[in-house]
Amino acid sequence: MAYQIITDSSCDLSPELVKEKQLHVVPFYISFDEENYFKENEEIKVHEFYQKMVDHPDVFPKTSLPSVEDYIDAFTPYLQKGIDIICICITTKFSGSYNSASTAKDILLEDYPNARITVIDATVNTVLQGILVLEAVRMQEDGLSYDEVIEGIDRIKGTGRIIFTVGNMDYLIHGGRVGKVMKVAVNALKIRPMIILKEGEIFPFGVARSRKKSIQKILEKTKAHFAEIKESPDDYQIVIGYGYDYEEAVEFKKELLASLQSYSNIQDVGIFQIGAMIGVHTGPYPLGIGLIRKYDR
Repeated sequence: MAYQIITDSSCDLSPELVKEKQLHVVPFYISFDEENYFKENEEIKVHEFYQKMVDHPDVFPKTSLPSVEDYIDAFTPYLQKGIDIICICITTKFSGSYNSASTAKDILLEDYPNARITVIDATVNTVLQGILVLEAVRMQEDGLSYDEVIEGIDRIKGTGRIIFTVGNMDYLIHGGRVGKVMKVAVNALKIRPMIILKEGEIFPFGVARSRKKSIQKILEKTKAHFAEIKESPDDYQIVIGYGYDYEEAVEFKKELLASLQSYSNIQDVGIFQIGAMIGVHTGPYPLGIGLIRKYDR
């Protein structure tokens, strides 16, 4: 039986890639005034979101999760056609999108008792969620069954990591992600935090005094990660995530590839724009990498 892969817009896949891969993305909402909310990528593009942040640094936007009704509207057309659903949602540690999708599933199963709807907590977000979704698509394209895709997602999602830095601490401080003592220190020293996301949670792994040094630390941490797990980058999907500055991402790609090629056979990596769900916490200048093991390695 046919099945459709659905995800939320925290996956940060471009509209072009979503269309190419025949995905269905349920959008988050973005607000700059807490009164007017716009659907991400449908009513406001990600670049517009960042441009507003750059033009108005004193404004701190917010996001709101997809509603139960949004998921009902997304699921229903497929169920009406007898198509089963695999829905991959942002980590529950960052948002209640999974809960909205799960409630929608429970409601719809009353009308479609023979349907199969599986809602998965990705335990990841942003570009890492994106490459997890793309691995699910690759499984589907390779002919794996509904159950095999679900098993494959569960098997690889724990291998995911995001290693990144931000332009400054303002948005992390405003969002309550940094304590008051740290706030005084970072403002005085103008340091940039180094952050790793694993299993749905953010952990610091150091600081840097300049953008150049923070980028170098990302490269070092990536190499150390693969040495620690005793695996090759060749067995992983790796992408760059950036916010506002695409040109910086292009330059970072050159440095990343030069580093990776010193201990792997990787010839290219993708560049994905980080969306609003994470951008409201990082500000306009996040930069880093997402990596996850390929399902067939």
